[in-house]
Amino acid sequence: MTDETGALRLLYGSETFVIRKDPDHPGCWRYSWVSGPNPGYGFTQACSDGLQPSLSDHRAAVRDFLSSINPETGYLD
Repeated sequence: MTDETGALRLLYGSETFVIRKDPDHPGCWRYSWVSGPNPGYGFTQACSDGLQPSLSDHRAAVRDFLSSINPETGYLD
């Protein structure tokens, strides 16, 4: 669900991400892992085709990110 700023709040399992379009970089999306162990941590994804990612695309990006997280540190390996 998007809020008044256009941010999308995505729940994936027990994790919550806030996804925002980067206004300075067309096709770039910022994913903030708001339920994660490290404040301010997340990732960025860029699409060069100019198409808006679907909800399934966002879910796949989050799934791939979480699958690479080291459970001991909460950061990418």
